[in-house]
Amino acid sequence: MSLTRQLGIDVPLICGAMYPCSNPELVAAVSAAGGIGVIQPLSMIYVYGHDLREGLRLIRRTTDKPVGMNVLIERSSKMYLDRMKRWVDVALEEGVRFFVTSLGNPRWVVERIAPLGGIVYHDVTERKWAEKGLAGGVHGLIAVNDRAGGHAGPRSAAQLYEELGDLGVPLVCAGGIGDEAGFVAALKMGYAGVQMGTRFIATDECGAHADYKQAIVAATEADIVHTERVTGVPLAVIRTPYVERIGLKAGPIARWMLRGRRTKHWMRTIYALRSAWQLKRASLAGGAREATSKDYWQAGKSVAGIERVEPAGAIVRRFAAAALSASGTATPARPRA
Repeated sequence: MSLTRQLGIDVPLICGAMYPCSNPELVAAVSAAGGIGVIQPLSMIYVYGHDLREGLRLIRRTTDKPVGMNVLIERSSKMYLDRMKRWVDVALEEGVRFFVTSLGNPRWVVERIAPLGGIVYHDVTERKWAEKGLAGGVHGLIAVNDRAGGHAGPRSAAQLYEELGDLGVPLVCAGGIGDEAGFVAALKMGYAGVQMGTRFIATDECGAHADYKQAIVAATEADIVHTERVTGVPLAVIRTPYVERIGLKAGPIARWMLRGRRTKHWMRTIYALRSAWQLKRASLAGGAREATSKDYWQAGKSVAGIERVEPAGAIVRRFAAAALSASGTATPARPRA
């Protein structure tokens, strides 16, 4: 089954969940235009200040088209897992039927969602994670390649498709696509659809600060670097004087703690708390800000194809038109059996 039929959408284009950039208005705009926006609950609640249920209803006041939700399933604590399960239940009660899982075993999500007709896709960067996701019952895979923003994978889009194309489920290309040519090329390659994040940050509806959006527009592919200083593992960000000054590698104490079986959890917790504050401070519109050179701006190599800030719906419609005009490539090839 194609991605569009599976999700009930018109364009095989996903606006990926982003912390802290996924605000309700952006999710709604992408879905209303025929793609599908994916809610990031931590952003919805802790960045934009919406109760999850009320945030979902805010989106519904804009569009009745399908939306999705991101479920981070790493078992960092029972409290966190219980909270995530409550959020999934709220989303189901409010009519969400598409979920994107990452960072753990998706089985409990599938078991909660599939009986209600829901669809679960799982973020993967290589085959071993894809096979574990499929063993957990997921219906499709988000193939995160080496051009993605945030935590990118080690393989190119072509390498990932070659590695995963025989698994018999739809594959979504995630990373490095910021223009129509890249969208069409991914569909021609055989991907069932494309997930974009960076391209949708540079939109009118996104809650990111105008400086962040303009940095994406101004950046070239060579301006994207990978830093360990935010989360402890390489994170794709735009090169700024601040990033260059503090360096890209984690410090010696952090590296030592991340290698330890007992200490890595504490170091990751420290990084998570610090990076959440840094990314929120650097990224959001409104309020007082320090000089923009002191910023971590997440972005992928798709910046090369992003030339302006524009409405999210215009992007979806333009990409759809490009696919329709590309000699029959609007209908993506089925994954190899």
